[in-house]
Amino acid sequence: MSSYYQLLNRTVDEQGVVTAHYQSTIHAQGAWNEHEQHMAPATGIICAELERFSPRDDVRIGRISLDIFGLIAAGEFSIRTKVIRGGKTIELLESEMIAQGKICIVARTWRMMTNNSQNVAGLEDQNIGTPENLPIWQEIRQWPGGYIQSIEARTEQRRQGAGIVWLSNALDMVEGQKTTDFVKLMGMVDTANGIVARQKPPFKWGFPNLDLQIHLYRLPQGKWLGLETVQQYGEDGIGLTSSVLHDVHGPFGRSEQILTLRPM
Repeated sequence: MSSYYQLLNRTVDEQGVVTAHYQSTIHAQGAWNEHEQHMAPATGIICAELERFSPRDDVRIGRISLDIFGLIAAGEFSIRTKVIRGGKTIELLESEMIAQGKICIVARTWRMMTNNSQNVAGLEDQNIGTPENLPIWQEIRQWPGGYIQSIEARTEQRRQGAGIVWLSNALDMVEGQKTTDFVKLMGMVDTANGIVARQKPPFKWGFPNLDLQIHLYRLPQGKWLGLETVQQYGEDGIGLTSSVLHDVHGPFGRSEQILTLRPM
């Protein structure tokens, strides 16, 4: 297999709700449980559906908010996407990922009107360079699962709790379909939670994330995702993984993941 997913079929009902049925491959396999999908490619396949849902030239995705309801079962699943707040300048979409009869992920996405704002544009997030000359980081393979085996990681700046890691992969999101830069990079963002763990393996505490929030002040380009990441643990069993998102042209957004800290 050279992809994370295979498309089985897609339907559209009278209300414009699009339902796509997929089959996951071994490359989408998660790290916490061999029978689940990793949240990273699951995010990617939802983004692939968002990208093709009633496309408009005058709006783009500005925020994707994904809540994880439970284990994202491997195998067959469906994604149901609809408009829940329409409008000329902003619109809110909702996508539900359903596997084994249960909702796994609910994603709400703002598509926002675009304007030429070059006269007032300005960023505080700093450029972190490019990954071409960085050493390959083999230690990411300490995580099990087919998804982690599918990615290439590079870094020279990381420690427990903070660091910069670049990621890429050679797979299509959907078999037989061209993967856009947006979908490819969104399909790796969730990896941030595992790259600067505040513990040395073997972990005494699990730290799965319950959500993934992505905010984009521009659309990403290229095949490399740079994660400038900080992981923090509170004192009452809740943590947070925060990242500035980069491509080879510079920063393009931010992500947050809330963590539930549990003794292994």
